[in-house]
Amino acid sequence: MAGDTLASGARTDAEISGLDALEIAGQEKAPSRASRFWSATWPKLAALAIAVGAWQVVVWTGWKPEYSLPGPVTVGQELLRQVGGPQLWDGMVTTLRRAAVGYVFSVAVGLLVGLAVARSRVLRAAIGSMITALQTMPSIAWFPLAILLFELSEKAIFFVVVLGAAPSIANGVIAGVDYVPPLLLRAGRNLGARGLNLYRYVIAPAALPAIVAGLKQGWAFSWRSLMAGELIVVGISQTSLGAQLTYSRELSDAPWLLATMIVILVVGLVVDAAFGAADKAIRRRWGVLDQGSV
Repeated sequence: MAGDTLASGARTDAEISGLDALEIAGQEKAPSRASRFWSATWPKLAALAIAVGAWQVVVWTGWKPEYSLPGPVTVGQELLRQVGGPQLWDGMVTTLRRAAVGYVFSVAVGLLVGLAVARSRVLRAAIGSMITALQTMPSIAWFPLAILLFELSEKAIFFVVVLGAAPSIANGVIAGVDYVPPLLLRAGRNLGARGLNLYRYVIAPAALPAIVAGLKQGWAFSWRSLMAGELIVVGISQTSLGAQLTYSRELSDAPWLLATMIVILVVGLVVDAAFGAADKAIRRRWGVLDQGSV
């Protein structure tokens, strides 16, 4: 009996020690913002260094002549020259303006269509699969029809950008609404949420992660569609990034072409980082991300 008592006391002490250890671990000083930023940045810098090094190695092998595949130094010098002149910035303004207008309209269409399909069984049965089919259709396939309808104009690019982005956004909304737990819906109705209030206070917050994922994917589709459109519909503007790609190819100016491609890549990375920050903020608010994460 005494042995059982001692064993029980030992287990209690061990459990208390374990709880104390957990409490102490939770109270340990969190890493500084600078260290967290560096831990998130150095893998990207390492990947960039590896990519540039591999590029330079390929150039050294002589696989292609220098005028066809210049090295990183040559392209970097051209990029700095472009940054110092007005042509690159004019092209970025034109391209980003088209991207913003097309994407905002795509968001409006995607949200409305997604909510309508998610709410109506008839619409889901009628066009639910069609939305997915439109999403999987390559954006470049829409340009013959766009040029036939709108000729070589801004409207043709706008048409293809919207058709490329809106289905992805709509599918994100539909998926988000579909995965809202029924328990939340019942709780909301019991608390008096009906109609638009149910969507505003219950469904929209619960579906927000999937909606943000759909918005991010929609941006990727719209950016790809826009670049394809600017490569094809060149005559309407001489300052867009896509037009600069076409002109540099026609002039066999490989440094200019690669420098423009780098700018397009950087724009995509910046927008992706913005969506990533929004996604982390949502996950942190939902409690599925450590507060100390960058």
